[in-house]
Amino acid sequence: MGLSDLVYGIYERRLAAQIPADRVPRHVGVIVDGNRRWASEQGASSSAGHRAGAAKIVEFLGWCDEAGVEVVTLWLLSTDNLKRPPAELDALLGIIENTVSGLVEQGRWRLHPVGALDLLPAPTARMLKEAEEATATIEGSLVNVAVGYGGRREVVDAVRSLLAEAAASGKSLDELACDLEPEHIAEHLYTEGQPDPDLVIRTSGEQRLSGFLLWQSAHSEFYFCEAYWPDFRHVDFLRALRSYAERERRFGA
Repeated sequence: MGLSDLVYGIYERRLAAQIPADRVPRHVGVIVDGNRRWASEQGASSSAGHRAGAAKIVEFLGWCDEAGVEVVTLWLLSTDNLKRPPAELDALLGIIENTVSGLVEQGRWRLHPVGALDLLPAPTARMLKEAEEATATIEGSLVNVAVGYGGRREVVDAVRSLLAEAAASGKSLDELACDLEPEHIAEHLYTEGQPDPDLVIRTSGEQRLSGFLLWQSAHSEFYFCEAYWPDFRHVDFLRALRSYAERERRFGA
C-alpha cells in the first residue's frame, strides 16, 4: 500500500466517523451524469463511457448498504434520451440491460423499474419486469432502476391512473375534483408506497434536477458533485452523506 492509499484510507475513516447513524438518509436518489463527457476526455466512445458508468453501480450500491441506506433510485435513462440516434440508443439500452441482469445475478437487492415502460422497446421492458419478479423476495435494500423516466411523464401517468380508478369506481369528475388531495396522486406514482428521497445526488457538476423525481423531491436535500459518474469515489459519497447530516431539514418551511 502506497502513501497516497494510506492517506486516502485515513480520510475515508474520518469522513465516515462524522456521519451519525441516525442522520443517514433513508432514500437516496442519484442522477448518474457525465458518462459521455468522461469518455470524451478519455478519447473513448460514448459506449465506453456508459460501460464505465455501469461498472460503478454495483460499487455504489455496496456503499449505500454499508451506510444503511434503505432505498436507492438510479436514473439511468430519461425520456429525452430516447430521442438519441438509434445506434447510440441501442448500445445504451444494451448496456442497461446487461447492468440490470448483473444486479439480478448479485442477488443482493430488490429491483423495481421506474419509468414509462411502454415507451421502451418490448425486450427491454420485458427484461425490467422480469428483473423485478426475480428479485421480489430478496431481503436487501430496494433499488429503483429509472429507465425511460421523466418527471413530467410520471405525473401525467399518475393522473391518468387516478382518473381511470375513479371511472372504474363510478366516481364523477366533479366528485374526484372535490375529494382530490396530494396523497391521492402520490399513490399513483411509479414509487408508490416508498419514502420520498431524503437526498438527491447529481454528478458531473450540473446543478439542476432535469425532471428527476419532480413530485417526490419537493422536500429533498440536494448535493451536486463535480466528478463525472465513472470517477465518483467513496469519499465523494461520504461527503454527500456528511453534507446531508449537517443540514437542518426545513421541509419547505
